[in-house]
Amino acid sequence: MRTLVISDLHLGNRARHDVLRRPAPLARLLEVLDDVDRLVLLGDLAELITRSPRRSLAAAEPVLRALGTRMGSGREVILVPGNHDAPLIRAWARAQGAQLGIADAVDPNVTRALARVVSWLGPSSVRVHYPGVWLTERIWATHGHYLDHHLIPQSPIGLPRGPLAHRPARAALALEYERGRIRSHHSRDAFLTRALQRPLTTLAEIMAELARAAMLPHVPRMLMHARLAPVTAAMIDVQMRHAALPALARVLARLGVQADWVVFGHVHRLGPLISDRQTHWRAGDHGPRLLNSGSWLYDPLLVDRARIPHPYWPGGAVLIESGSEPRPVGLLDDLGPGDLRGGPGAGAP
Repeated sequence: MRTLVISDLHLGNRARHDVLRRPAPLARLLEVLDDVDRLVLLGDLAELITRSPRRSLAAAEPVLRALGTRMGSGREVILVPGNHDAPLIRAWARAQGAQLGIADAVDPNVTRALARVVSWLGPSSVRVHYPGVWLTERIWATHGHYLDHHLIPQSPIGLPRGPLAHRPARAALALEYERGRIRSHHSRDAFLTRALQRPLTTLAEIMAELARAAMLPHVPRMLMHARLAPVTAAMIDVQMRHAALPALARVLARLGVQADWVVFGHVHRLGPLISDRQTHWRAGDHGPRLLNSGSWLYDPLLVDRARIPHPYWPGGAVLIESGSEPRPVGLLDDLGPGDLRGGPGAGAP
């Protein structure tokens, strides 16, 4: 069986960075689907945490209908929501309470929006899982947004809240991540103790929280205007290796995920690539090996003046084939900026 995993389509992106509304990228993906048996949509399918989620769903509909039609009735699509499309399942997930596991099946009718999305993916056979799904006995896939809870600010570009690699991992329920209670052990007394013991680190954490709303959004723009987008990408890449990946490893340890491979999205960074140090892409010395499915966003802040292959170039995916190790692939590496930039929305070809 050939399984293709893609994530972070962000259909309906206000800046029109979502490339699947463009004819050439959508045509390429549909062509690739002819050779797969199963498609996994691993979160952030559409921008549903905006003021106009209906507009995002309207932008997503023609793309999803094209994917479902191409897959046809004889093949399967698996949907695993992330953080930007969390409204599809958030109320359901929290209602599960302590019973929420790591790969629960979700009734497509739990929300009206989810039912619509599933219908658009027809006539393929569609199933929904959350917060992850087992693709084989040893391969677990999840969007990866739980890692944010171990970073400050709470986002994929945050810094570690503590020594992630060396501190023993306390067991946690998925519900704790859903309700944002993963830091509940940080009481006011604990904060004061840390402030006295580690004043500089605590000050850095406070400044990072302030920067979340003030400084961080402007730094990449400043760099791009100075024609330093490659520097921006390199800086985020360092953060990803030393903060986001260890944070994901912490999540896997706390949830008790026993897998050989974990596929995730969220950080928009395809990998590991040939040039990457493989040791970074492992959850601890003996934990699962990690793969990221990249994104389908053309973000000039990261790819301006980029040389291909590039870890943040849109069109990333993970290919899983029977008898082989899963591997990251770049499906749009031969398309240029003219095929990927903004412009009017594209329907199905």
